[in-house]
Amino acid sequence: MLTKLTNINVWVHDQEEALAFYTDKLGLEIRDDVTVPEMDNFRWLTVALPGQETALALMTIPGPPVFDAETQAQMKDLLAKGALGGLFFATDDCQATYEELSGRGVEFTQEPTQQPYGIDAGFRDISGNHMRLAQLA
Repeated sequence: MLTKLTNINVWVHDQEEALAFYTDKLGLEIRDDVTVPEMDNFRWLTVALPGQETALALMTIPGPPVFDAETQAQMKDLLAKGALGGLFFATDDCQATYEELSGRGVEFTQEPTQQPYGIDAGFRDISGNHMRLAQLA
């Protein structure tokens, strides 16, 4: 039986840029950074919030044999548009977190706004993935 969720895939354009964004700007920590020469230098790179078990696997969009070249190109276009998923982060103080992350260079698409479920703000990562930051009621 399944016992827990360990990793969530996040497609990125460039692993080094994504690593800098998630660690330096969002404050996540590196969990794994392994390159496998036998697999065409595949890099398994994961980050997570301090104290949290579930990690984000920062993955570049692969070409053949995983995806054909046309599919890879389509996925890269969708990623740039922010159409390949998103993440939802919780905070105890949305306004303070918004100000701290803005000060670190995170570009927000929506300032903290009162919603029926709490206070919510939106931003995108360096690859275009949409993110939400919520202080739940």
